[in-house]
Order: sequence, then C-alpha cells, then structure tokens
Amino acid sequence: AQNKPQKGEVIAVGPGKMKDDGTRAAMQLKAGDKVLFTSWAGDEFKDRQQTGEILVMHEGDVLCVIDG
Repeated sequence: AQNKPQKGEVIAVGPGKMKDDGTRAAMQLKAGDKVLFTSWAGDEFKDRQQTGEILVMHEGDVLCVIDG
C-alpha cells in the first residue's frame, strides 16, 4: 500500500492483445501518452540506442493517462 505509482511516457505500442475469437483488441494507448503505472509493472531492459533503460509492460498495468 505504500508503493506510489510511477510516471512515464509511452514510446511505442504493440498491435494489441489477441482475443479468444482470433481478433486483436484495439490499443487504448499511443506513443507520446504520459501515463501513471504501478510500481511493480513490467520488466526493465537496457536501451542500447540511448543511455537509459526502458520498461516493457502490459497495457493493463497503466493506471491512467495524464493530460497535458
């Protein structure tokens, strides 16, 4: 309960989750969205293109999109 949400920016999104009927669910996020997400969300990877790390997560780990 003491873990605070983290803030970040979406840099890329995938095609969406595969549904049981074989179609894909539309993504609710897009590149450039500013989001809050749970502190335990995703997996961190070293970004070889830049000098940081990126966090790969499921869309369901995002708590909200921040306007502005």
